Amino acid sequence: MSDRVPQGFLPFTVPRHAFIPRQAWARPEWKEESHWIDKDADPDLWWSTVYSDSVIITQIDDGLTELTEETVRTTFNLTCSSSAPNLVFTFLELLGARPGHKVLEIGTGTGWTAGLLAESAGDEHVVSIDVDPALSAIAARNLAAAGRSPRLLVRDGALGAPEHAPFDAVHVTCGVRDIPYAWVEQTRPGGRIVLPWTALQRIVALTVHADGTAMGRFHGECSFMMLRDQRRPPDGEVPPDAEDVESESTADPRTVAGPSPGRTAYLAGVLPGISVFGCNTANGGFMAILHGGHSHARVRDDGQRVLVEQRGPRKLWEEVVAAHQSWVDTGSPDIERFGLSVTPAGQQVWLDSPENSLRAIH
Repeated sequence: MSDRVPQGFLPFTVPRHAFIPRQAWARPEWKEESHWIDKDADPDLWWSTVYSDSVIITQIDDGLTELTEETVRTTFNLTCSSSAPNLVFTFLELLGARPGHKVLEIGTGTGWTAGLLAESAGDEHVVSIDVDPALSAIAARNLAAAGRSPRLLVRDGALGAPEHAPFDAVHVTCGVRDIPYAWVEQTRPGGRIVLPWTALQRIVALTVHADGTAMGRFHGECSFMMLRDQRRPPDGEVPPDAEDVESESTADPRTVAGPSPGRTAYLAGVLPGISVFGCNTANGGFMAILHGGHSHARVRDDGQRVLVEQRGPRKLWEEVVAAHQSWVDTGSPDIERFGLSVTPAGQQVWLDSPENSLRAIH
């Protein structure tokens, strides 16, 4: 490689700098502001960012818009990045790939994690898929510069790579709402699947069993760009001509929609497909946003009353309030007591054991 790590920097076993473009957008640890890095204009900042725990954005708008300091500030459509190293290593530790393991990666991206997997399992044992041919080509060049040569495929990652199965491990680097059963089918019994499950914004580590099911527990928080064919909600958007229905509520949105990993896991089981987001507003207020299929709700507490605005066929606020009460009646279990099963029939959240699957209440 032409690049040499400056004195004072400790490169990883597969050097991250080989996978970062000369110009990119960096999101450092949460206490610091995002910023532009340019290797030619400020090499010290570029190197220090690359070897820090920063997310580095390398593509926007699926490559249709050039990534510049101006364009990245005005788009929400971030489509490729090099994940923060601490999160990457958490995923790899949960996956447990070892020399000789056959590994399937969904989402090649920059190629860095494919290189790390190849370092662990061997180049000839790693298959990495990306749906974007331009990204795959860039990853191939990056990997070659780092001295690694896993097999790269261009296709929909949801299909997996049946011609190379069975795999000992499946490493998923994109957010997934509905886990494709093809990944389970292509993993040998005892194999592992580690992925970001967007219903909870958490890592789930699944073990595949001989009966064709996969089960596992939830781990740390994470946020990843979605698998492309799952970017849109499964039931579509709220119809634009739907009318808002206003009402007032006695339920406290801070209690019902505030941060609680255990409650969020419970809601994912009993109200699949419903997303709930809560945030503080000006003057000490609070707002909750709910979305599910063709329905939407906004709940605002201004300190004097709780105003509910709902649109679509379902009354999401009432459903979420009832599910919250059911969680409380169950003993308000924490996230550590929940897990996920994937079968040919779909996916189910369970409490304490896979035999105690939560049943949808709608």
